[in-house]
Amino acid sequence: MHQPSLSVSSRVRLAFVRPEARELYAGALQPATRLSAGLDLRACLDAPEVRIAPGERVCVPTGISVQPECAGLAGFLYSRSGLGAREGLTVAQGVGLIDPDYTGEILVMLLNTSGEERVLRHGERMAQLVFQPVVRPDWDVVERLEDTERGSGGFGHTGR
Repeated sequence: MHQPSLSVSSRVRLAFVRPEARELYAGALQPATRLSAGLDLRACLDAPEVRIAPGERVCVPTGISVQPECAGLAGFLYSRSGLGAREGLTVAQGVGLIDPDYTGEILVMLLNTSGEERVLRHGERMAQLVFQPVVRPDWDVVERLEDTERGSGGFGHTGR
């Protein structure tokens, strides 16, 4: 049976910026399975839990900061599929971005999209951190873009 290749690896420095974070992440600094893409981020709260009303946003600390050794990598915060689908707790802005030169604590803005109050407990897995390569373009300012088959057709343009 063909084994899928593992993704490219790059070293990322990780610092615990809250004393209790070291224990929260003990043994959990690798993705859940050999081929999982993301690291589960945990709620590093000052209280045992936080209540999130329907439609409310709450800023949740993770207790960690990161610094990729490769400048071409950035961290992206994604919702955990189970928490989002079952409980309605999602990353508020859709996807969060951790720039390679940001060294502060990772904070996750969660949004309760459900119609009921939700409870997030200290230590609970609440989002995923995935490192992805980024491309910084060399801008070529022109008077007009080249014609394409699609052109400027936007939403619903293709009729599919």
